Amino acid sequence: MELSNTDFGNQPPIDAYGDRGFRLDKKRVEGSMYLLPDAGMFPWGVATIGDVTSSDFDEIAAAAESFDLLLIGTGATLEFPTADVRAYLANIPLHFEVMDTGAACRTYNVLLGEQRRVAAALIAVD
Repeated sequence: MELSNTDFGNQPPIDAYGDRGFRLDKKRVEGSMYLLPDAGMFPWGVATIGDVTSSDFDEIAAAAESFDLLLIGTGATLEFPTADVRAYLANIPLHFEVMDTGAACRTYNVLLGEQRRVAAALIAVD
């Protein structure tokens, strides 16, 4: 897919990731972050998936009506959140997919290009 000719709507695509941050809309964002449709990007104070608790998803859960799918990027490798976190997300109810951060960034961009309502919670990688 040629990204330069793709319409991403109101949400900017993720241009790059690594070095403990991301680049969106030609701006560098340090650390982990989450992205919500029509709301923007926000710092997400987690460094590893093992640090994640249910309360780390409270603001994302509050915006659940604005998206159909949440992508969770778990860092350099695929690791699943705890059973408590997964149960919390499932009870919202919230559709979510867990993958490494690189795969989550690529999937996010593809879904944006398809005009899908997608959110992402991404743990920064080195």
